[in-house]
Amino acid sequence: MKMTKYEKARLIGARALQLALGAPFLLKLKDSDLKGINYNPIEIAKLEFEKGILPITVKRPMP
Repeated sequence: MKMTKYEKARLIGARALQLALGAPFLLKLKDSDLKGINYNPIEIAKLEFEKGILPITVKRPMP
């Protein structure tokens, strides 16, 4: 399913908030990888989105 840029931003933002509040990572990241992205929850959420493992779905109203 193709997502709009708004849906993508919403999903990444929601997942980044979960990560910032202490949710476990869905990816196996090494310490060197985490240091490379400065433990930034938005970057971690982007990586999870690109791998397609976000536990969030999009529901669109159908006419």
